[in-house]
Amino acid sequence: MSIALASRKSRALVLLWLAEMGLLMLAVISAAGLRFLRNSEGYAVFFESAPERAFLFAAFITVSMVAFGLYQVHVRHNRMEFFIRLLLSFAFGGVSLLVLYYLVPPAYIGRGVLALALAIGLVAVAALRMAVGRLVKTDIFRRRVLVLGAGQNADLINSRLRRRSDRQSFVVVGFLAVPDQPVLVPEKLLLNTDFSLSEIAEWLQVYEIVVAPDERRGALPMEEMLKCAQRGITVTDLSTFFEREAGMVKLSVADPSWLAFGGGFDHSIPRRLNKRFFDLVAACALLLVAWPAMLVVAACVALESRGPILYRQTRIGENGRRFELIKFRSMRVDAEADGVARWASEGDDRTTRVGRIIRLVRLDELPQLFNVIRGDMSFVGPRPERPQFVDMLSQEVRYYNVRHCVKPGLTGWAQLRYPYGASVQDAEEKLTFDLFYVKNHGLVFDLLILLQTVEVVLFHRGSR
Repeated sequence: MSIALASRKSRALVLLWLAEMGLLMLAVISAAGLRFLRNSEGYAVFFESAPERAFLFAAFITVSMVAFGLYQVHVRHNRMEFFIRLLLSFAFGGVSLLVLYYLVPPAYIGRGVLALALAIGLVAVAALRMAVGRLVKTDIFRRRVLVLGAGQNADLINSRLRRRSDRQSFVVVGFLAVPDQPVLVPEKLLLNTDFSLSEIAEWLQVYEIVVAPDERRGALPMEEMLKCAQRGITVTDLSTFFEREAGMVKLSVADPSWLAFGGGFDHSIPRRLNKRFFDLVAACALLLVAWPAMLVVAACVALESRGPILYRQTRIGENGRRFELIKFRSMRVDAEADGVARWASEGDDRTTRVGRIIRLVRLDELPQLFNVIRGDMSFVGPRPERPQFVDMLSQEVRYYNVRHCVKPGLTGWAQLRYPYGASVQDAEEKLTFDLFYVKNHGLVFDLLILLQTVEVVLFHRGSR
């Protein structure tokens, strides 16, 4: 039955693609109708080859949507991320169409028709996705998940993924306790039965089994799990489940073997080249736009108090290498006169008046663009920490040094998902998101983080 469920999901995805192809083709026809509203002869000429040209338009846009992850069945996007991906898809698809029109002039539909078609298509696809999204929120369209385990690890699904927004793509049908292991999951969620794992999964039409015992050695019913896998039921460990559903690496359940064999950590030459190209383009573009604001900030810092305008601080970069991070000075010159490194706290009295403003809107970090251009930092990555904090956190937080396998960033996934950290506990929580980025970084992910950073700056999330 799980195979049939998977097949239905695949068919639903194909139907969604066909519906969007149809909407995008209609968008071209509608755009042409608006463009040639008072020119019936022009519309007649256009309509002669309209089906072929409309098909090309729809094909390019939907292929672009595939590239931006909008046809992945089990990857959930929040509303903002979806709209960003959709906008990027239409922008990239539009640019690709312009290249096609340059190479194949007969395919050209005209600037006016193209612009209108992109606008109409964007609205139509967004409306369709919102309607479908409301429909698939019902349990019948979500993955039916059975959790093998009912102890501390299994209960993390209840404590960390308890909200409905956290469970947009799955529904837990129950928890199956492992013999001789403690049970912490509420009794109403337990499956009390003498049937085997494969029989329970078949009976409940389970699509995926999440393996989450507190102790694996000698506790897993491997034969039954193999039967489930042979029937098309996905068998997933808890670390992978959290990585996929929550966009984080849960430190308490991730073991070194999972990190080593779980994929990711792309350090290939093409990835290094496209990341460096992205860094240079993004840093230079922002510097080109921000230099007037930087001059104003520099003047304000100089006028408010004596001392250097720029503040240099040693941070830890890729592979543990030290570098000098550059910021606009936002604190008093004697902020750390005793030589002891301290995290900034809310309402920190060491911060100057200008400093409070520029820290609030992140203008103090603009000089780090030169760190990016110089190659000390990337535009997107884990935030660099001071050596004193790195030494402490490396001893107290599991896997902390793994974040240093990539260049630190001006912004990052953890900055979007967690506010400013000023304690070991905060650092541990942020690391769960940093490790997710380290394992899954890519050009599209970097671009999404960069665009979503605008929201963080505008609404002052996480600043101190």
